[in-house]
Formats: sequence, structure tokens, C-alpha cells
Amino acid sequence: MVAILSLMVVMGFMMLGEWVSTRSRAYVPSVFITALLFLVGFWTIVPKNIVPAASFGTAFIQITQAVLLVHMGTLMDLKLLLKQWRAVVIALSGVVGTVVLTMGIGRLLFDWHTIVASVPPLTGGLVAAFLMTAGLKAQHITALVAFPVAMFVMHSMLGYPLTAWMLKRESRRLLQVRHVDVTVATADSATSATVQTTAQLPVCPLPTVPAKVKSVQPQLRHWQLPAAYDTSAFMLFKVAAVTGLAEWTAQLAHGTVNQYIICLVFGVIAHQLGFLEDAVLEKAGVFHWLMYGLLAYIFANLNIVKISMLSGILIPIVTLIVLGVLGMWIASSLLARPLGFSCEMAFASALTALFGFPADYIVTHEVTEIMGSTAEEKQYLLDQMLPKMLVGGFATVSVASVIIASIFLKIL
Repeated sequence: MVAILSLMVVMGFMMLGEWVSTRSRAYVPSVFITALLFLVGFWTIVPKNIVPAASFGTAFIQITQAVLLVHMGTLMDLKLLLKQWRAVVIALSGVVGTVVLTMGIGRLLFDWHTIVASVPPLTGGLVAAFLMTAGLKAQHITALVAFPVAMFVMHSMLGYPLTAWMLKRESRRLLQVRHVDVTVATADSATSATVQTTAQLPVCPLPTVPAKVKSVQPQLRHWQLPAAYDTSAFMLFKVAAVTGLAEWTAQLAHGTVNQYIICLVFGVIAHQLGFLEDAVLEKAGVFHWLMYGLLAYIFANLNIVKISMLSGILIPIVTLIVLGVLGMWIASSLLARPLGFSCEMAFASALTALFGFPADYIVTHEVTEIMGSTAEEKQYLLDQMLPKMLVGGFATVSVASVIIASIFLKIL
């Protein structure tokens, strides 16, 4: 009974977040509302262990995050992924801008330990927040333990809506560009047809294709089975195989490359080879369950945040957030035009440092669902924005944040 009630509450929080996002046309992202509900719930009547009680425990997450990243690889074309080096440069420049401004101006306003404990979560979201928290506990600097978690909570409240706003502005621009391209193409076709009619060109009947040729289906690749055997279990088996190979490769690399980046790359390769289908976990019917579980696990970490923590450190946290986001905006804006990005897209890519995966994926999808009026428009927006957001998030949260947190722990 406890497990079912826990699951009901967790999914209720997710549901309310989605409803608010839909009602606000993605100006208020679902992850922002869900985070607030978990935070207020932990402060009042929600048990601290509600997420593991709902079946989303440590073992579940160890499988989920790696498997989801392999799935992300099946959403991107390899050539498209390699083209996103500009998004990586812009996202990392945003991190540099954050560090420079907070360590520069912030050092004039607050003490050294406060700056060092608070800045890493601004460059890597949850990952850096808990690396710093663990490091502070290990060094017995208990007075600063609240800063990384409080920073994560506070900057998420700004990061989600700000990113959604940037992506909506970018969506409007992309749709205008697409509309102009379609209009020009239609006009060119009409002009061509008029010229042919005026010249009274002879019309030749097109050769007909025999019925047998029309009915020929593409041949199955040698590792794919007929549709009757291509079940959800078979898809999950293939995803697990690719994930296991990726994690084994990460172990051989001894942490030189983050294991989740390797999972993403292996997902892309398996997809390009035809071993994994497009959006494989969605076809297997388990994607949303895994995504909700990962989100719930992330929000469960808010159970250590108390009202007294936030009230006591509110001024330095808010000040550093403003400085950090301003640094992201300055750095990304400077590189936007030289690298062929709009200022909105560049800033959104840099903002992925505040939360990373899966929030960057969810916010982008929510915006495209709201801004696109047809399935073609939604897919067009997704193809244009999602690769930049995902790659930017991986560069900052999975790579840069780990390096920065490690350095900052040494200079405490």
C-alpha cells in the first residue's frame, strides 16, 4: 500500500507540472513546477523516502541514466552530431563566463569559501552540486554544505523558465525562416509551371511502374528480425547490449572519458549501423516510465534542503546566480554570430550548464510541442534545437562540471 501511495504522489507532482506547462504554453516548464512541489512537500507532509518507496531507487537509476543516453543517441544523426561542435564551444564559453564573473566581482562581495562552495553548481547543475556537497562533508566543512544544494535549487528556478523563453524566441525565428523558404519554393514551382505552359512544351506520358515493383519493400538488414519477432523485449535486449558494451569501454578508459558520454556515442553508432531503431525506447513503450523515474530521483535530493538553509544564504546565492547567468549571456552572445548561432540559441545552449540532461531534453520537447502547429513543424524545431541543447548539456554537466568541481574542492 505504501509503495502505491508513494507512486501516486510522485506521478501526481509530475502530472501537475505538465498541466501547468501546457496551460502556460511552456513559459513555466514542468520541471520547474515539479521541483517546487517536491520542495514544498518535503517541507510539509511528504516523507523524505517517498521516491525510493515508489520504486525509483539507486539500482533503478544506475540502469536508467545510461540506457536513456543510449536512447538519446538514436534520436540524432551522426553527421548532425558532429556538426554540433559549435554548440560545445558556446556552452563551454558560457561556463568560462560564469567562472570569470563570479570569481571576479563575487570575490569583492563575499568570502572565498562561499564563492568556491557555490560556483561549481552554476557550471554543472546537480552533478556539481553533489560533488561539492560530498567533498565538503569529507573535509568536515559543515558550515558550507548547504550552499551547493541551495544554489542548485535557486538557479533551477531561474534556469528553467529562462531557457524556455529563449527556446520559444528561437522557435518563432526558425518558423519564420521555414515559412519564407516554403513560400520561395512554392513561388519558384509556380513560375516554372507558367513558363512551361506558355511555351506549350509537349507533354510526354511518364513511364508506368509495374505493380510488382511498387510493392517491393526494403530488405531487412541481417541483424533485424521480421516484425512478428521484433518485440519490446528484443528492443530492450539490444539497448542493454549496447549499454553494457559502452560501460565496459568506459571502464577500460579508466574514467578518461565520462561513461555517459560513451553511452551517447555508442547509441549514435548503433543507430547509424541500423542495430537500434529510431527512438528505440519509445517504440519499446518504456521511455516515459524511465524518464519520470530519473526526474523523481533527481528531485528526491531536495529532501535535505530546509527553509532555514535558504533564508540564511539567500543574498549571496541570488547575487552569484545573477553574476553567473550574466557571464553566460555575455560569453555566448560574443560567440553567437561568429559561429552562426542566433543570440537566443547560443544563450539557451549555455544555460544547459544549469541543469543538463534530462531537463534540457524535456524543456526543448515542451517548447516544440507548444510552438509547432503541425507534426512537420514540431519535428523541424526539434531537429534544429534538440541536438544543440543535448550536446551543450553533455559538454557542461557531464564533462566541465566534474573538472571544475574537482579543482574547486582542492582550492577550498
